[in-house]
Amino acid sequence: MKTLLVIMAVVIAGAAHADGIELKDPKGDDKGPGTYIYPTDTAYSRGAFDLTKASLTDKGDSVEVKISVASRIKDPWRSKTWGGNGFSVQMFFIFIDTDRKAGSGHKAGLPGLNVKFAEGSRWEKALIISPQGTKRLTSEINAKAKKWKKDIVVPTSVSVRGKSVVARFPKSQIGSLSKAWGYQVLVQSNEGYPDKTDLLTRRVNEFNGQHRFGGGNDYNCDPHVLDMLAGQAKGAAGEATGQFTQLKTYKCDDDNPEGGSHATIKMVYPGG
Repeated sequence: MKTLLVIMAVVIAGAAHADGIELKDPKGDDKGPGTYIYPTDTAYSRGAFDLTKASLTDKGDSVEVKISVASRIKDPWRSKTWGGNGFSVQMFFIFIDTDRKAGSGHKAGLPGLNVKFAEGSRWEKALIISPQGTKRLTSEINAKAKKWKKDIVVPTSVSVRGKSVVARFPKSQIGSLSKAWGYQVLVQSNEGYPDKTDLLTRRVNEFNGQHRFGGGNDYNCDPHVLDMLAGQAKGAAGEATGQFTQLKTYKCDDDNPEGGSHATIKMVYPGG
């Protein structure tokens, strides 16, 4: 009996590991808490921030992350000319909870996102996919996210394939993928001239403008997230409501532009 239990434990542990993780998100929910609208400039094409699918695949020494959105990814600002990665306006953050221990890991999202993670799903690793080249991204991390630096992973390569951005990350800095882990993908907009405290992220204002999202708050309290995973990440329509509900959990302080509390969000656990 003891031998059987040991065998079962090994089988269960092995089943938790996975060569690939696939996460889906419904179309049309690229509205943050349900109210955000795109900037007016044509560079921000409709669907450009509408997450539809995210996959993480074990490639031996690396982990390949593929993020897909609802419209073809473009490079209106010719990022290659300034050392970029072949796209201009999007930016993606992949947060991973590797231990599923309440209170373990980082609670705050990275600077400029204005979100925090629920106690039961804090993150241990954060992967960033930016239009900016490695030199600029690393410099920004050193300047604005140094206390999280050891747990932030920068890609070794980034490419664009139609409606998807594909990045490779060192597996040695992430570990073997597991369906028991928690995952969250946040869609943001790259800001080449960010605020001194923001990690290349674009803020959301009350009213939209040429290069500014609207539908939020001019105080620095609302979540600067356009789309994210929710529910079981199966792409069900109801998951949009789950996203809106989570991102609405912020509060502003009418007397303090930098006050208030940030929205609390949760991970998605593919293994249940």
